[in-house]
Amino acid sequence: MAIYDKPVRAILPEMIRELASTPAQRFSKDDAIRWFANRYPKIKQGTISAHLIRFSTNARSRLHYGPRPDEDLLFQLDGSHFRPYDSSKDPSPIRSKEDLAQGLAIPIESPEDAEAPNEFAYESDLRDFLAEHLSVIEAGLQLYQDEGITGVEFPAGGRFIDILAVDAQKRLVVIELKVSRGYDRVVGQLLRYMGWIHAHHAEPGQEVRGVIVARDISDDLKLACMRLPTIALYEYELSVALRQIEPTPGHNGSKKSAKAA
Repeated sequence: MAIYDKPVRAILPEMIRELASTPAQRFSKDDAIRWFANRYPKIKQGTISAHLIRFSTNARSRLHYGPRPDEDLLFQLDGSHFRPYDSSKDPSPIRSKEDLAQGLAIPIESPEDAEAPNEFAYESDLRDFLAEHLSVIEAGLQLYQDEGITGVEFPAGGRFIDILAVDAQKRLVVIELKVSRGYDRVVGQLLRYMGWIHAHHAEPGQEVRGVIVARDISDDLKLACMRLPTIALYEYELSVALRQIEPTPGHNGSKKSAKAA
């Protein structure tokens, strides 16, 4: 629900006109946050950052927000800087996964968060599945939503939370996924995200929890979280269903299932 008499998506064009009136001008995320703080102070930093992504024609994460053609207003230069979109020289806007396959997006992850291509694809599939089935983690858990922005790849201090959710007690839940590596960093990463959400996005008095979902929860990870009661650990198991297709038209074939290793 909009805090002011118009939603953030209707305010952003006004901001762009003031900060960058020509395609040659650029502005930073901090510039945008200061602009909103002076004019619309109740709008949270995370909501502002997410709308910058939503309006950036070359940001792959905009797909989580269902961008509309009238929102193709920005071109993202890196993780923190933007300029107006110029249709005469910039690539076509990203509006579907097919556009991603054409290489229209720019890499904006920090080296710390970067994954190998196969790991990134695997983690993305897991993230998208869990975002639609959060109840497998916990009953009553729902994806965070605000003014058309969802909790999938939610921006937090220049990085991205895999999933931001809300539990049955209205606590914000930061969910981090680890497919195959980086277990030694995930606790610090999660605590940093939780701290950012608490400082910049949570309502006064609203609690923030954390969840780590990994293929294997190591003993070291258990030890690291032993004194952290606000962090829960989950292991995931995937299953794959195969259906044999016969070359004869009209034959649906037989279905076989197997657990993924």
